[in-house]
Amino acid sequence: MKSTPLILLSIALLTLGGCKDDAPTHPTASEIGRSIETKAPTVTSSATAPVAAPLAPDGIDDLTLGQPVPRNSVWKAAGAQVSDACMTYSSPKHPEIYAMVEGGKVQRITVKGNEGFKTAEGIGIGSTEAAVRKAYLTFAEEPHKYADAPAKYLTSPDAKDGKPGLRFEIGGDGTVHMIHFGLRPALEYVEGCA
Repeated sequence: MKSTPLILLSIALLTLGGCKDDAPTHPTASEIGRSIETKAPTVTSSATAPVAAPLAPDGIDDLTLGQPVPRNSVWKAAGAQVSDACMTYSSPKHPEIYAMVEGGKVQRITVKGNEGFKTAEGIGIGSTEAAVRKAYLTFAEEPHKYADAPAKYLTSPDAKDGKPGLRFEIGGDGTVHMIHFGLRPALEYVEGCA
């Protein structure tokens, strides 16, 4: 049978042609670069799409309640100041937030616009009074000094003895217009440093 070697050779070639190399392939440097580029997360500015970040109970960025503003901080004294005893600080990173510094130490931080910041309980600028009351059952209510009811202040009762607290300013529309977190008595100042 002269055709047997030819048949065996054909079977061998077919078998070899159908085999796969099971060894892993290694990507080239350019493939790795493309993979990283396509998998990298998209970061958006808080000015265009606020990111819900929880407010820390004792500060923001490098500001800490009860501590001086760090020397190299991006938080700087803002505009004309009423006095050296009480100063307002702001940061270009957070244009809707300001800090009050009394006696050289941060006493209060105020969120006055919607940058997407929320408390750990999910309350932020625009939250309803009902949501605040549901999240903070024991907060004391006081009438707002400059706006008619239903505007009011809701303040944490445990903000005493150097312990930080929260204060929500509810506007006439029944929603949160400002969030203050800080130390008493600065936590309850109605006009900031004025």
